[in-house]
Amino acid sequence: MTQSVLQSIAAADLPERGQPLAGGTFVTRYWLNGQERALIQLDNEFEGVWGKYGVKIPGADSYSDGEANTRAMAEAGSEIAIKALELGAFIPSCLEGQLVMAAKADGLVKLREDSWHWLSSQRSANSAYYVDFESGWLFSSGKYNEFLVRPVRSLILQ
Repeated sequence: MTQSVLQSIAAADLPERGQPLAGGTFVTRYWLNGQERALIQLDNEFEGVWGKYGVKIPGADSYSDGEANTRAMAEAGSEIAIKALELGAFIPSCLEGQLVMAAKADGLVKLREDSWHWLSSQRSANSAYYVDFESGWLFSSGKYNEFLVRPVRSLILQ
């Protein structure tokens, strides 16, 4: 069951970047699908496989919309996607992962550098993207690999 979480916030009520917000750390403001949003990095972390190797999941290949990707993954049975949604969050897309990396580079969030982190953007039926938070590089790997997941939330700014 998905937790009930804040869906929007007044822009005037945003804290400084790196400060607590909606159960995590406020990373940055960004635009997605014509709406300005606030990206929040949660402290939760878990590990798992992205999905089934050789199975392309329709709707999970957005480079920017991690929530849409995660919902499509969950509908296809992805355990990491289901777990993220149960937290009232989602797996970041490639774009959202890079925004989190920029916040790390600015010293605003702490992320593990000893393991790779899945992103929700699918590359093909066989692979999906992941990020190395030590260097910020994006790679793709077989969906059967077990990597970490650091879920995020995105609030619409009013």
